[in-house]
Amino acid sequence: MLPQAVAEELQKLHIQDRVEEVIKADNYEASKKKDYYQIPISRENIHFLQTWEETLQCWEKVLQPGQVVGVDMEWKPSFGMVGKPRVALLQLALKDEVFLLDLPQLLKQADAEGEKDKLSHFIQMLYSDTAITKLGYGMSGDLSSLAATCSPLKDMEKQMQGVVDLLAVDKQLQWEKDSLKVDGLSPEHSHEERGVRQSEKGLSLLVQHVLGKPLDKTEQLSNWEKRPLREEQILYAASDAYCLLEIYERLCKDPESFGLGSDLTDSLVGKQSKKPWAKKQLNKQEAPSPSGQECQGPRTEPSGHPAPISPREFSVVCDNMLQGLGRYLRCLGVDVRLLDNEDDHRKAAEIARQEGRVILTSGLPYHTLRSQVGEGRCFSVNCSEKAKEQALQVLKHFNVQVSLSDIFSRCQVLIRKLDSARSSHFQVGKIPNFVHILDALEYKLHFWVGTKILVKWCSLYS
Repeated sequence: MLPQAVAEELQKLHIQDRVEEVIKADNYEASKKKDYYQIPISRENIHFLQTWEETLQCWEKVLQPGQVVGVDMEWKPSFGMVGKPRVALLQLALKDEVFLLDLPQLLKQADAEGEKDKLSHFIQMLYSDTAITKLGYGMSGDLSSLAATCSPLKDMEKQMQGVVDLLAVDKQLQWEKDSLKVDGLSPEHSHEERGVRQSEKGLSLLVQHVLGKPLDKTEQLSNWEKRPLREEQILYAASDAYCLLEIYERLCKDPESFGLGSDLTDSLVGKQSKKPWAKKQLNKQEAPSPSGQECQGPRTEPSGHPAPISPREFSVVCDNMLQGLGRYLRCLGVDVRLLDNEDDHRKAAEIARQEGRVILTSGLPYHTLRSQVGEGRCFSVNCSEKAKEQALQVLKHFNVQVSLSDIFSRCQVLIRKLDSARSSHFQVGKIPNFVHILDALEYKLHFWVGTKILVKWCSLYS
């Protein structure tokens, strides 16, 4: 036996080593939270599902019209083995919850109950529902592995609708220092000044660019078939799916800050249109509008314009990135409702259904909203254009004919100022102080110079 003094000293050293290990572990965790993307929902809202009873409850939440779902999958690393890996975990992220489906266990249970197609039926409903937006990153590879796991899903890629593959966005992003502005940093900041880690790649790099921090990929090559999953694996899997929702939301709000075109839907869905099956579907679903943007509804010839209507017969709800357009249309007599900056895009569909309005939106939200309203009731506006051109685009598409009496018809205070200016010929010299009237409204309609614009408006519909 060791002398008591020596034993006590060794015990102290052992305790000290343990304390140092704990401190190092705490520092490491703190560093990870500082340096890497952190999922913004609490741990209790991340659910690991191994029974069909739990999974049915998940379905009820996921398969809701208007839902936006981040989808990701994990499988055991193959390390060069031939063939597609089998999916071990399917992650479905909603705004407030993430569901982690234990596919091997669910398939085993379904097989034991004589319902082999239960899982494939759910996945087919999810991916083919146009009213649900599915977000992924490299979805083609994920679906190939899913087909290897569940054979009825081998043709799933041909049935996909309402999907947004952020890998397609990633390929289009322009990360030049003179065209990117992230988190309030000016475009002239370099990648180093923004803290962009050039060693990051794939989804992690996209998360870094859009959300400011990369993903922690430590668990990427762990054994996803081993049960139980470690806590680190659960958080990693949930973060991989949830970050897709945040990227989607950020790009929707301000695509041009990331060097993207204003209508992201065109670029995302356009990737699928290269496939023969997608070309057939295009004829059945929608055609480009006269403005070059997509609008829900069947293909129509140029001669088949809708019947002319007045601004007072036209009511719209403008998404929050189109508030300037909404104000222009309101000045022309259109019945306009504007979403507030903090409103979710899906509120536009709710208002449109309740009040019979047309939705005016742009970019990715169009892809989500168009399936939630009637045919021809959602229109995608080009955000890169000024409000003047946007208004012309909308009025032409819906054949809204504006007369002088419509101008400011919803601004009763100013009607009297225009009364004396009305004439059957709309003569320029008879309209007093028009620029000042616009300034008084504080709408800053810079394209209306003097009264010439009134003549221009009228000539459009003469």
